[in-house]
Amino acid sequence: MRRILSSVSLLALGLSTQPAVAQEYYDLGTLILSGGLTPIEQANLGRAVTVVTGDEIEERGLTTVQEALRALPGVAVNGSGDSFTQVRIRGGEANHTLILIDGIEAAGGDGEYILSGLETAMIERIEVLRGPQSVVYGSNASAGVINIVTRRATPGLTRDIQIETGAAHRASGFFGWRGTRGGVSLALSHLDDQGYDNSGDGGERDGIRRSTAILSADYALSDTLVLDVTLRRSREHYDFDSTNWAATDADGYVVDDPTQYSDRDEMTAGLGLTYTSLGGRLTHRVSLATTQNSQANNGAAPTDTRSDATHYRLSFGLDGAPVETSAHLLNAMVEWERDSSSSNPLYDRTSTSYALEYRGEIGGWSVQAGARYDDNSVFANARTWTLAAAYDFGGGWRLHGSAGTGVVNPSYFELYANAFGYVGNPNLAPERNRSIDLGLEMPLGDSGTLDVTVFREALTDEITAVSTGPGSFTYINQTGDSLRHGAEISARTQVSDTLSLRAAYTYLQAENPDGSVEIRRPQHELALGATWGFAQGRGRLSADLRHVRGNWDTQFWGANATVELPAYTTVDVAAQYDLSTRVTLVGRVSNLFDADVVDVWGYAGRGRAAYVGLQARF
Repeated sequence: MRRILSSVSLLALGLSTQPAVAQEYYDLGTLILSGGLTPIEQANLGRAVTVVTGDEIEERGLTTVQEALRALPGVAVNGSGDSFTQVRIRGGEANHTLILIDGIEAAGGDGEYILSGLETAMIERIEVLRGPQSVVYGSNASAGVINIVTRRATPGLTRDIQIETGAAHRASGFFGWRGTRGGVSLALSHLDDQGYDNSGDGGERDGIRRSTAILSADYALSDTLVLDVTLRRSREHYDFDSTNWAATDADGYVVDDPTQYSDRDEMTAGLGLTYTSLGGRLTHRVSLATTQNSQANNGAAPTDTRSDATHYRLSFGLDGAPVETSAHLLNAMVEWERDSSSSNPLYDRTSTSYALEYRGEIGGWSVQAGARYDDNSVFANARTWTLAAAYDFGGGWRLHGSAGTGVVNPSYFELYANAFGYVGNPNLAPERNRSIDLGLEMPLGDSGTLDVTVFREALTDEITAVSTGPGSFTYINQTGDSLRHGAEISARTQVSDTLSLRAAYTYLQAENPDGSVEIRRPQHELALGATWGFAQGRGRLSADLRHVRGNWDTQFWGANATVELPAYTTVDVAAQYDLSTRVTLVGRVSNLFDADVVDVWGYAGRGRAAYVGLQARF
């Protein structure tokens, strides 16, 4: 990413603005692909962002995306077993965070994407932007955006294969080729995790099996026109247990049930054309994207949701420079999107959106400003805005801050649910969020960085589940503002050539309009980690500690009281050793000390698990 010749990853995401056969190189620094309507250099971004690279994922032995997110500031990961994992940013609800895979909405227009089993084997980087991003992405980006960028072909021929066994069996393969005008790649992965008993009753294990294939390609049709395509397909089967609405305590709430299972089928696809003119000063981008998700429980008829989107984007260097290097850049976008479901004809809604973004360098400040208008066919039309700025003092000191608004449309389940005791409410209104944050990045020693950010957000018309009787629920818009504020601290330093340290801490205070605590949003989360290289670089040892305290949840029995969950601390370790230049021995242990991990009342936390495997490169 330090030097870019029409970066392959940008092409696959539909974000590239430079022809693939151009002869000019630009040193753009580290780009944040999801930072705006076009990629933006991280040093110029005023919004709070964290990037997890593929190298770090490999070094730390992280095998799923939810594991990679757990140690990040401002991010809370809760799970009722591995099959249902929710991610919350800055105290927002799970469907307030938009999850993208290669720039395409993973859940389509339905909002919340469940990260169960999502593999890291083929990931190049994960970008996490905190705070409203609705100007760029519309609904469901009210609390933040997680952009998962998968691998793309590099020059020449690439073949990587990895096999791992132990508490779970994993296999992955990557095959890519890149020439002078374009490239193509195929990434395959498979997970077979025997799981554990979610009920804690000593019954059968609730396992998960997941297979994924990603095909991507790009080709320069001419010196000014580039075509790119990406296609992703995932299939998943997982087991789960029953819930007992007549329970009187945690032990009786989740009941072992070997007959319960669910099947998921996910598909995302994108096709785009990028045209460059005026010597790179003006670019046009047209792209099509579709997301289809299907889920069926116990062999019943599946629930299908689909989202189709058409985008047009214009980028213009106002100062006469190419788009990549322009000090004053104007982006304009028009987007048409339709969300639908074959399971319910009422779930059919369209929107036409218009967005304008300015990015410039003014008196030492890097400024980003934008506005968006969503013309919705079902809900009230929405207007959102954003303003962000950063100032580099030099010597590693950098000030950054942002303010803006976001909007979240009700999900399919909230509107039309008729399962698990829930009945939807088709009269729900969209949720609206207002946010402001301010951060300071500073040097830490000779080769480290410390970043401290404070934030405050107010959510209006928050959608929440309410009980309508024993074991039955529906959804309503709360009256008033749900307030959230806190602080995010992250630090990294290279102590020596062989030892690096990392840390992250989040303090969060999240309340409903009546002052009651928001559930599944820990007040304190601390993550500490270290990576040590040994044997002259042939070996690497990594350890991560995570402590969670002040997490509350509802007891779905008796009076449905909201109570505090027990605090817990986990330690994960991972090691690698290069047996040769092409073969690496890998091993890891999750939850080394077998701590009791409870993220959701009634569900037993995963115990200690060990893995070992081989990675081969050809």
